[in-house]
Amino acid sequence: MPENVAPRSGPPAGVAGGRGKSAYQDRDKPAQIRFSNISAAKAVADAIRTSLGPKGMDKMLVELSKAQDIEAGDGTTSVVIIAGSLLDSCTKLLQKGIHPTIISESFQKALEKGTEILTDMSRPVELSDRETLLNSAATSLNSKVVSQYSSLLSPMTVNAVMKVIDPATATSVDLRDVKIVKKLGGTIDDCELVEGLVLTQKVANSGITRVEKAKIGLIQFCLSAPKTDMDNQIVVSDYVQMDRVLREERAYILNLVKQIKKTGCNVLLIQKSILRDALSDLALHFLNKMKIMVVKDIEREDIEFICKTIGTKPVAHVDQFTADMLGSAELAEEVSLNGSGKLIKITGCASPGKTVTIVVRGSNLVIEEAERSIHDALCVIRCLVKKRALIAGGGAPEIELALRLTEYSRTLSGMESYCVRAFADAMEVIPSTLAENAGLNPISTVTELRNRHAQGEKTTGINVRKGGISNILEELVVQPLLVSVSALTLATETVRSILKIDDVVNSR
Repeated sequence: MPENVAPRSGPPAGVAGGRGKSAYQDRDKPAQIRFSNISAAKAVADAIRTSLGPKGMDKMLVELSKAQDIEAGDGTTSVVIIAGSLLDSCTKLLQKGIHPTIISESFQKALEKGTEILTDMSRPVELSDRETLLNSAATSLNSKVVSQYSSLLSPMTVNAVMKVIDPATATSVDLRDVKIVKKLGGTIDDCELVEGLVLTQKVANSGITRVEKAKIGLIQFCLSAPKTDMDNQIVVSDYVQMDRVLREERAYILNLVKQIKKTGCNVLLIQKSILRDALSDLALHFLNKMKIMVVKDIEREDIEFICKTIGTKPVAHVDQFTADMLGSAELAEEVSLNGSGKLIKITGCASPGKTVTIVVRGSNLVIEEAERSIHDALCVIRCLVKKRALIAGGGAPEIELALRLTEYSRTLSGMESYCVRAFADAMEVIPSTLAENAGLNPISTVTELRNRHAQGEKTTGINVRKGGISNILEELVVQPLLVSVSALTLATETVRSILKIDDVVNSR
């Protein structure tokens, strides 16, 4: 026996030999964990493949698409499908014995090159070019349930964004400045853009429904009898004491109302209170006599938007309620909506903030979808404000990526070249799925697309409406560059994260 090999005693190799010895290590476990994670993510991607494009089914969002929604606001389905396709490529590469780190680094290299390719094929856009903005919003709306109303909703979303920014200096859009108010009833044709404030609450005193030259106050205190801090009871033993309590209550409330009237306020908005009645019947009676329109139950989260829109300031105590805290508007009125409820509109604000309100109408099934669709269209315009460049839609960028990345892979050597080639092939899933969902033959469609792009026709894509291949830019199917770049970046980052997971710790 050689000197450097010690004789083995005890249990055979790989078996824990008593206390203190290391447990059995399964060398295949990291690979199994990777494949199980990839399979799970691919299952989600496959489940939502059918929801891509104008003829796709409704969307099922996951964490990845939430990230895309926050960054770009559109392309939420595409990002999951690209991630699923990249994971499919990973599976094949891992089965060929390529190390996860090499795959991850190669995908990062392919992503950087892909971003370059997308930027090169984009064309710059100016915010003064209204026609282009409308086409971008329409492309986003055309893949939604409300696609037939895109000619109405596209101008509405473009106008909304243009009114809340300064096109010359803006680098982003705060979508909190565009308030979407849902009102059940009517149809989507009844949707409108209002420059001012729209409230869904009813006027508390029904006698006053229209006030011109409105002076608007917003209070956060209660117009009702005060209560003790603790839950105490007051026992009244005779009618004289009862009369005195009622008199004091009446005098207290009348004093509050007089202080409000003294400032010149003729429209009063009252924040909702959870502790006690924000507005008592007696206070409403006095306010009605003094011809003050009252709107109660204003939600806490709406306060900031209301203040920004009409230039008022919220008042927490009656002593601070002064004339300089009021906002001014030309008109405050309650508008009837053809038998389907009422809305309060405050328009013609004297010092308006850069805010607008979109009123969305429709049945209970459509109204939620309409709100989401308008939000996506607003996000598309926001993308163009952030990064002022447009790119063709209809699968054109993905085919161009596949072609150019395949060429790029030939300049690399070894495993890297192989992985970048796999990344390029994975990009073809978008045009393939679009063709499938449009009822076309995916293989012949993608082959034809690849051929046209190889001849230098960068903007050739799938025309879902006509059921064929055409120059997508001429068909006005366009999307912001940020949507495509963000989808590619987030999908690649997600896949790289999944590749790094090689073990699962059981929670106890």
